[in-house]
Amino acid sequence: MAFGEYDDDKLHEECGVFGIYGHPDSGALTTLGLHSLQHRGQEAAGIVSFDGKQFHAERHRGLIGDSFTKQSVVDELKGHRAIGHTRYSTTGGDEMRNIQPFFAEFFGGGFAVAHNGNITNANSLRRDLQREGAIFQSTSDTEVILHLLAMAKNTMFVDRLQETLTRLEGAFSLVGISAKKMIGCRDPLGVRPLVLGDLDGAFILASESCALDIIGARFVRDIEPGELVIINDEGLVSLRPFKKIKQRFCIFEYVYFARPDSMIEGKNVYDVRKAIGTELAAESPCDVDIVIPVPDSGTPAAIGFAQGANLPFELGIIRNHYVGRTFIQPSDSIRHIGVKLKHNANRKLIEGKRVVLVDDSIVRGTTSRKIVQMVRDAGAAEVHLRIASPPTRASCFYGVDTPHRQKLLASRMSVEEMADFIRVDSLAFVSIDGLYRAAGEVARDNEVPQYCDACFSAEYPTSLTDYDERSNVSNLSLLVEAKG
Repeated sequence: MAFGEYDDDKLHEECGVFGIYGHPDSGALTTLGLHSLQHRGQEAAGIVSFDGKQFHAERHRGLIGDSFTKQSVVDELKGHRAIGHTRYSTTGGDEMRNIQPFFAEFFGGGFAVAHNGNITNANSLRRDLQREGAIFQSTSDTEVILHLLAMAKNTMFVDRLQETLTRLEGAFSLVGISAKKMIGCRDPLGVRPLVLGDLDGAFILASESCALDIIGARFVRDIEPGELVIINDEGLVSLRPFKKIKQRFCIFEYVYFARPDSMIEGKNVYDVRKAIGTELAAESPCDVDIVIPVPDSGTPAAIGFAQGANLPFELGIIRNHYVGRTFIQPSDSIRHIGVKLKHNANRKLIEGKRVVLVDDSIVRGTTSRKIVQMVRDAGAAEVHLRIASPPTRASCFYGVDTPHRQKLLASRMSVEEMADFIRVDSLAFVSIDGLYRAAGEVARDNEVPQYCDACFSAEYPTSLTDYDERSNVSNLSLLVEAKG
């Protein structure tokens, strides 16, 4: 993990994975699947396929549509099986050598792997492997998996794979292909999602069900926490290489990361987000005239808030979808434009009104402050802010690009101080129990929580071998970039 400055003020999920076994158009279908997972990573993507004789690879910086829609590229991805990966990275992390899937030729044949998450003991493993003679080609934690496989003591590939997986700590949902099989696995906590689909008999693995929808595939089930699936011409075999422990799925997937149309862990993400808004309206009502979402991620919760509070819902802020993260401002003289590059207030709806804005989270608070000022400038009589998650007080070490803990607004300010900083008339967050209720639980179990909520609670469900818990930040001079 690396901590860099953002162009915007959101947390970023760092990866999406996709795999297909048993279809002649595996390369093209993987490209489409990655299109649906573009929200999980926008800076680079890669696909590796196998045609029965050799592996083929394409890796490119940028969006899927920038490179992988070219027929010449897709035509190179021959074969009946393929895996793909889309990735988000921070400054200095988007080198070609870090683009997944990674591939290696072992004694028993080639193997490609891609993963979503963060292996929290990757650097300890890396140092041990280097002492044994391993030579690394990237700064990614994913490469550790290949070296562990190469040095595993078992002779059978599946046994070596299980030996490798049990040495990993942290969060990982991964896909891989060899000359004879495709594999998929989730860590024993099931922090990151992975689903199984079917397309006319072809097996599909994907980070989210929306990647199945785009190719007309059928959702079969979630890959379970701690499950390893082996897929070959004879079908699917499910193995359990890990000791069984209670699931701790990332609850922020429901708040922000996953696409609203995805089904994850038996729940529709859109429904959960609306339910969060309803809980927020009940917990922190607001005497206002209209409810306005901060687009686009705040929209489902704002709908739930408006319905729960019996208030009008209006699109009072319009988002420009055609300004990317790499927009270059031509001179310092117009830097004051700031948030207006992406958002603009709809003055006709706002002027003279008491407004409640609903957003998914507050990270640094800088964007929230600019949006509130923009709404005031549009003539709002009052501006209140409601947040569809608890205060983000701690960094994530499980595959989310998070600022240093000290840069998280909620880690150094009370709610009242945050309200003063953002300049709102009132500020409220959904409670942790309210968030759990929206996700289908009665309340948070304080003994063993039902979800990973470390970004809110700072209670990490795994050991953080490679991280300095006192400062809640990695030693970046020693640590590899964990871009799973």
